[in-house]
Amino acid sequence: MNPLPDPAPPSRSPASWFARLAGLAWIILCFELGVFLLVYPWMDGWERNEIANWRPGARELWNNPFVRGAVSGLGVVNIGISLRNLYSYLRQLLFD
Repeated sequence: MNPLPDPAPPSRSPASWFARLAGLAWIILCFELGVFLLVYPWMDGWERNEIANWRPGARELWNNPFVRGAVSGLGVVNIGISLRNLYSYLRQLLFD
């Protein structure tokens, strides 16, 4: 009785140009959003935003430095995500 041979491991097909373009677009979007969230809370336009007028007392909360810092922190997280995705993207592009 002959045992069946082990099947060959499945080969990974190279990513299509559309998948590569979509990955690159996602990286750029995350980076741009991160930079915007990092910088915009400290600009003059932040204080003139209409969101702060939706409720009474919202302007004090909106202009609070801790809220601005939290939004900037989200920007740092987005930049980190984009850099991690860029590392994975380049690693897959160069080594696969």
